[in-house]
Amino acid sequence: MSQNRRSQTITAGVQRTPNRALLRAVGFRDEDFEKPIVGVANGYSNLTPCNAGIGILAEAAMGAIREAGGMPQVFGTITISDGISMGTEGMKYSLVSREVIADAIETVVAGQSMDGLLATGGCDKNMPGAMLAIARLNVPSIFVYGGTIKPGKLGNEDLTVVSAFEAVGSYSAGKIDAERLQAVEKNACPGFGSCGGMFTANTMSSAIEAMGLSLPYTSTMAAESVDKIESTVRAGQVLLRAIEQQILPQDLITRKSLENAISVIMAVGGSTNAVLHLLAIAHAAAIPLTIDDFETIRQRVPVLCDLKPSGRFVTTDLHAAGGIPQVMKILLNAGLLHGDTPTITGETLAQTLVNVPDAPEPNDVIRPIARPVYAQGHLAILKGNLAPEGSVAKISGVKRPQLEGPARVFESEEECLEAILAGKIQAGDVVVVRYEGPKGGPGMREMLAPTSAIVGAGLGDQVGLITDGRFSGGTYGLVVGHVAPEAAVGGPIALVQEGDRIRIDAHTRSLELLIADEELAARRAQWQPRPPRYTKGILGKYAKLVASSSLGAVTDLDLF
Repeated sequence: MSQNRRSQTITAGVQRTPNRALLRAVGFRDEDFEKPIVGVANGYSNLTPCNAGIGILAEAAMGAIREAGGMPQVFGTITISDGISMGTEGMKYSLVSREVIADAIETVVAGQSMDGLLATGGCDKNMPGAMLAIARLNVPSIFVYGGTIKPGKLGNEDLTVVSAFEAVGSYSAGKIDAERLQAVEKNACPGFGSCGGMFTANTMSSAIEAMGLSLPYTSTMAAESVDKIESTVRAGQVLLRAIEQQILPQDLITRKSLENAISVIMAVGGSTNAVLHLLAIAHAAAIPLTIDDFETIRQRVPVLCDLKPSGRFVTTDLHAAGGIPQVMKILLNAGLLHGDTPTITGETLAQTLVNVPDAPEPNDVIRPIARPVYAQGHLAILKGNLAPEGSVAKISGVKRPQLEGPARVFESEEECLEAILAGKIQAGDVVVVRYEGPKGGPGMREMLAPTSAIVGAGLGDQVGLITDGRFSGGTYGLVVGHVAPEAAVGGPIALVQEGDRIRIDAHTRSLELLIADEELAARRAQWQPRPPRYTKGILGKYAKLVASSSLGAVTDLDLF
């Protein structure tokens, strides 16, 4: 058993007696000072169903760590519920919370000289926040996902939280009555767990499993299942072995494992937010990765899974069909994964998958490689004079991948949503929502309410929407987010005027403002930056530090 760094310091001399005294007060005995000290970052919170079941997992992890010969020390981490804060000023804190979570975990683990880390999380920013800290700290670490929610039921229909957002649009368009709206609300979220489709939480848990930093099958388990507790116990045991063998995050987070994560995200039809988060994780691990790498991988990896929001099934269905290991085995056999990447268990990815069937039992959730849902990945990187640094479009389920129409310009999400619900957006329009980027928002809010209202109104295939903000993992339709540079720094999206013609073309991966270069230059010369919306507190600090979305919206890019 390797000695932890703190015990080496404490036993160095009597001057460390006060350290021992403090640790005895929280339960340390003589023999415990020789054991690895393992931080358990507990993401429990009852403010969101995503995290409400995590407390019992943290307790199970601590018991397993003790049983395996370690000394667990638990500490809390925050969460923001994207779904609850959606469409409000509070949503500006969502992406910011990724940095707060990362900073908090890094601070405790490094400040207390811990030997290992087991991080738990449920809501969207818990996963990338933990991964940023894991990459920075580089002590043996494992991630335990709180699990997905089971689908809500209304008659024979599976519901997710996105069903509630879309129902608002349908009600406003007169397509459903108030009774149906209330029935959807009451049945969409039946218990604990993260949003049930292949939205951001399940996307990032899948990516972490693909990178080898969580255990096989755990990224798609239901929160309210015995399997979730049992797998958490095993995670604690595996972590102790990793500490003994010194399996470090920077051995696992590599260029190859990041490519594996991107490939899996394409195959399962994951969230646009994965682009932002994997760029940030790569930055934390000092690994070169660019937004263009996503497009390169997209072109060779098909979408294999028919999952919500644009598909038919939820994540518990994916789990029953074989989960992420089954998806990875198909990709591995097709030469679309790096099988030699190591994992936290000590096995390579290929070794982990050796007993997984080459093909699943016949089902409608996971398609064979020869019969994919889409021949190429769904997260397309669009560039052009409106997005010189790039933008991200989710093109799965889009019946009309090309649209040219007049710009309908809004300076905030609230303005846009009001216009949609009032019936002021027509087929053929290209909605532009700007000053919602990392700096301009600040915080890069998700546009789930406007996009769901568009879909609910029956305009999902007839209206385009572009923004320097983000989209929820539950968003689908002809939507383009992460437009960079953003409006707040003078990006071309700031120069669009009402009625300008805009062309979105997923085939050519282009996003163009159809005006003359001379006119664009003249507008740029007249543009003036807006005063920051926040000048104090966490949003003020964030706006000052945050980098472009094309670089992952990290906050430590140019500190020196």
